[in-house]
Amino acid sequence: MRCRNLDDKKQEVEEERVTEILDRLGQLYSEAKCALLHQDPYQLLVATVLSAQCTDVRVNLVTPTLFKSYPNPQSLARADQEKLQEIIYSTGFFRNKARNLIAAAKRLVEDFDSEIPNTMEDLLKLSGVARKTANVVLGTAFGISSGVVVDTHVKRLSRRLGLTHEESPVKIEKDLMVKIPENRWIDFSHQLIHHGRKICKSQRPQCERCALADLCPYYQD
Repeated sequence: MRCRNLDDKKQEVEEERVTEILDRLGQLYSEAKCALLHQDPYQLLVATVLSAQCTDVRVNLVTPTLFKSYPNPQSLARADQEKLQEIIYSTGFFRNKARNLIAAAKRLVEDFDSEIPNTMEDLLKLSGVARKTANVVLGTAFGISSGVVVDTHVKRLSRRLGLTHEESPVKIEKDLMVKIPENRWIDFSHQLIHHGRKICKSQRPQCERCALADLCPYYQD
């Protein structure tokens, strides 16, 4: 009985810590939103595919030209792959990305009447789309909490904050979905990404400036 009570107390303390982390992130980044510039779900989907192994800043430099040439799934489905590769070259892995974007656009035209689907199951049918991309599109374009976006920032900060000890994005997402209330999944990702860019950087985290330092095992170690 005593062990059970100690376990319950430990769980209660951890829940309070997580709640405080969420509250502070909410206060710091109340206006946080997706950094990928877009005007509709189609543009967001394309931009998110391009963001793999690439910065959002770089993607935002490329997409104006891309969307001018291919403003909708129909035009992208008819794209010449070499021309598309030239446009997205600077985002890296441009051959695979071009091939996936064209294949995804064709699937959208053929199976979804050129509309971006709003379910995880259907989004995962598109070439180049994994859970991270699907979560971004569902959360940002449709306001649907389907999961937690786990990019490099979320992975790094979640581990430093002791919210997970996993390495793979899929396992990290599962841990976060248990610890973070569903109604905070979308905002939590955006806020953690912003915090990772501004304060908790990969090489030189600014722990002395971090509002989460007293809640962070990484800092305390």
